[in-house]
Amino acid sequence: MKKIIFLAVFVILISACATSYQADSLTGGFSETQLGENIFQVSFRGNAYTRKNRATDFTLLRSAELTLEHGFRYFIITESEKDTTVVPFTTPTHSHTTGSAYVSGNYIYGSANTTTSGGHTFLMRKPTTTNTIVCFREKPEINNLVYDAKFVAGSIKKKYGLTKSLD
Repeated sequence: MKKIIFLAVFVILISACATSYQADSLTGGFSETQLGENIFQVSFRGNAYTRKNRATDFTLLRSAELTLEHGFRYFIITESEKDTTVVPFTTPTHSHTTGSAYVSGNYIYGSANTTTSGGHTFLMRKPTTTNTIVCFREKPEINNLVYDAKFVAGSIKKKYGLTKSLD
């Protein structure tokens, strides 16, 4: 029984980490699709331990990095979509039975007690954020919020302590 409890705690601790800034994988991450020479759709999918603002920040960070990787300096977000997928998770049930019996003459008397635990359902919320961005080499004179990709990337990396390059 102790081994089962240890294993359950170990699995929970390992999986209890928010999705890191990484390319999309089993545990989530970012992905992008190039829609034009300077137009991209950028998404970040988090796991159940990822907060919405982290998914939003990582989508913005990937947008900034993608802008710089393609030789641009500025970008605008033309469309932004935020979604949360709700997934139920039910813990396994475990039953333990104890009993006793005694003989009196030609009869056997006994009793048994079964205890069942587990079977609790939790709702896991997984955030996803998607931005459609248009990139520019020079700062455009338009009535939109124009992001400086270099500044945004540096700011978000500092906020989350990200120092490694993805190259």
